Amino acid sequence: MSLVEFSSDVFLVAFFLYCFAFMFYVIAVAGKKWSNRKPADHERRWGKIAFITSSLGLAAHLAFFFTRWAGSGQIPTSNMYEFMTFLGMAIMIAYTIIHAIYRKPLLGMFALPLTVIIVAYAAVFPSDVQPLIPALTSNWLKIHVTTAALGEAFFAVGFAAGLMYLLRVVDFKQTTKEARRDQFWVEFSLYSLILIVGFIIAVFGFRGAGYEAHFTQEISEIDSKGIEQTTTEKVAYALPPIVKPYNSQVVEMDSFLGLEKPLFEAPYWMNGVNAGRKLNTVVWSVIAGSILYGLLRLAFRKRLGAVIHPAMEGIDPEDLDEISYRAIAIGFPVFTLGALIFAMIWAEKAWGRFWGWDPKEVWALITWLYYSAYLHFRLSRGWQGLRSAWLAVIGFVIVLFTLIGVNLIIAGLHSYSGT
Repeated sequence: MSLVEFSSDVFLVAFFLYCFAFMFYVIAVAGKKWSNRKPADHERRWGKIAFITSSLGLAAHLAFFFTRWAGSGQIPTSNMYEFMTFLGMAIMIAYTIIHAIYRKPLLGMFALPLTVIIVAYAAVFPSDVQPLIPALTSNWLKIHVTTAALGEAFFAVGFAAGLMYLLRVVDFKQTTKEARRDQFWVEFSLYSLILIVGFIIAVFGFRGAGYEAHFTQEISEIDSKGIEQTTTEKVAYALPPIVKPYNSQVVEMDSFLGLEKPLFEAPYWMNGVNAGRKLNTVVWSVIAGSILYGLLRLAFRKRLGAVIHPAMEGIDPEDLDEISYRAIAIGFPVFTLGALIFAMIWAEKAWGRFWGWDPKEVWALITWLYYSAYLHFRLSRGWQGLRSAWLAVIGFVIVLFTLIGVNLIIAGLHSYSGT
């Protein structure tokens, strides 16, 4: 067995350990109401078991990272699969550090599912080792990607604590206008996470069923001399093509629920390779996530926020507010170094310029400016509690769009890496 194959097996072990750790955290927090032990003793006992399990998962994840690195001969952060697996590992590292400071098992009940979602999302992409293009063969790439991801990981922990704060303080029984507004946005935050889960389920479902669709697409581009060049590309879909590529023809398409041909064509401005497939992915994320959310609502017969809220009783919201702020305060300088300073040095080495207004560069700057504003409002204006929690949640939504949305919707120099 090669090191790359071994790393894949260890990665699967890490995933299941994270899932078990999440269940143990749920038992530690929600199960204390039915335990024969004192609530504090029950939470401490199961919280310790959960933390040990999550630490074993992190150890397996680290083993995956370094064995894949050794087996491939390059740091595993060069494509979407590798970067998302590294981000999941970074979130666990960040969580472990924050847990060591505050010792709050409840944080694990929210940080672990976020890690599981990220890791499962990574598994959607091809896991083959891909050779690096010349622009990526730089030590600055390793420094840039790893530090940027670690900074984003601390933002993820801040998001988890901020969302917990909202679920703790928002009263889902009140009917005032302000209460209904807060209830709606908390529920929308949970719905947004479920969209990602729904997409993952859809991809693995159709992949397991062996679904395929193939197109040929004519792509027109203007070269450096101003002459229009037309090329023909093959595009493969793993999800039923609700949206087909712009200016394309069907080569082969399996039917699905009576869908014999695509319903729509991607707009003309999505002329690039895989642009139509990316739009189709977004559509399927909304469809699958909405169906999953609807099923959960039918099962619980109430909003998901109202289901989770009772488990938060007895938790000091000020502790959650402090954890969220500290996580973001730790992550901000790390993100500044990785996503801006080291990124600009690498860009100068790779492309001969420090800044080029590439979409990923722009959104990295927007993320940095947003968290700069967060810290400014927190420290100068005294924005704590509810305002601070909302800022932490919105901030990570921007991070997710930078990582996932920009890659799916906007083409740029970072498209090859998926980061």
